[in-house]
Amino acid sequence: MTGIGKFDQERASMTGSATLRDMQTYGVLGVPISVTNPIQAAETVEQWAEDDIGRYVCIRDVASLMTIVGDPRCTGIHENAAMITPDGAPIAAIGRFAGLPVRRTCGPDMMTLICERSIEKGLSHFFYGGKEGVAEELATKLCARMPGLRVAGVYSPPFRELTAAEDEELIDFLKQSGADIIWVGISSPKQDLWMRDHFSRLSQTLIGVGAAFDFLSGEVRRAPVWMRRMGVEWLFRLITEPRRLWKRYLILAPLFCWRAAVQLGSDMRSRR
Repeated sequence: MTGIGKFDQERASMTGSATLRDMQTYGVLGVPISVTNPIQAAETVEQWAEDDIGRYVCIRDVASLMTIVGDPRCTGIHENAAMITPDGAPIAAIGRFAGLPVRRTCGPDMMTLICERSIEKGLSHFFYGGKEGVAEELATKLCARMPGLRVAGVYSPPFRELTAAEDEELIDFLKQSGADIIWVGISSPKQDLWMRDHFSRLSQTLIGVGAAFDFLSGEVRRAPVWMRRMGVEWLFRLITEPRRLWKRYLILAPLFCWRAAVQLGSDMRSRR
């Protein structure tokens, strides 16, 4: 299959599954968000790497949550996930408002943390997603930044549905790659649909990280750390990519805030 193969790490250095029923969750517009934080999420993924059970992790920001809950194609995505982390600051805030120990757990930070921790544990990674060449550039950058990181392979899929034969070839390669974790970066809800439809045929943990491929490869500039800490990373992205992201942040985000406020009001009344 074009674009798929073992990652040349030496060259780069020179250049039956668990589900959410097993975790504590809280509801956000009907979506069960895991009560977690970056360290706890990393530890959970590391524990899963000790077995051969296929699982997948959704990382939910406001836009992807709103898109998926309104898309009939996405039935079963959240119900079959092993963990759903709170990427968006508002989603994490809802959990904290309910008195839960929740912290924002977003794709780029989670990928960085798990990759760093995996060196000592000997875990291996596969990077599936991004535009042509992005997955390999991502692996190259991470290996340079984290000496000893094990990369089993990379693949940037075409912007079309794979044929049945291509899909079987991909699944076979992923099975044989030796990867413990498969990072999936093909945007939501496409990556969530792919994970839902493939996790039961694999023995690894799949983690849908969306734009993390672009951020960590250097393809797209990420917001400054101070903006991330203040919970306004969305504003930086809107300013830098207004034509692509205006609907996400000027329509979906306000709609989410309204619906979330209604939910919180209803929850408070039910507690009286």
